[in-house]
Amino acid sequence: MPMAAGLPDARDERARDEVWMRHALLLAHRAQAAGEVPVGAVLVRDERVLGEGWNRPIGTHDPSAHAEIVALRAAGERVGNYRLTGATLYVTLEPCVMCAGAIVHARIARLVYGADDPKAGAVHSVYDVIAAPRLNHRVRWQGGVLGTECGERLRAFFRARRG
Repeated sequence: MPMAAGLPDARDERARDEVWMRHALLLAHRAQAAGEVPVGAVLVRDERVLGEGWNRPIGTHDPSAHAEIVALRAAGERVGNYRLTGATLYVTLEPCVMCAGAIVHARIARLVYGADDPKAGAVHSVYDVIAAPRLNHRVRWQGGVLGTECGERLRAFFRARRG
């Protein structure tokens, strides 16, 4: 998979996070164009895309086809392993319980998300799955990266659906 063009210096983590989150926002647009809730995700290791996805549960008739799961599946196929150590997952919305569990099981090193999900977020908004002390893997996480932009895309989508 390609590298992101024009990535900032490795010391500027916040700027790099924004570059990858913009990539995830482009993927969210693909979900929206297909009539799905606009959430996008991209999994990166060593500045290379391992997998990417966007919400697809409606079109695939699969309740597990959230953007994060689609990206994790693609990455697992690409590397030939379900353990995706050393990777960072960028997603436009705080993961739900299902996705947070998959992130932990995949041994993702770091999660970066845009908008909080006050109704179903499983990183810190409603649940704290990512840092549950009984789990044998801890995921570092950062929320709020391009959070306003990510949140507004979701709000606009639901406003339009309500008509």
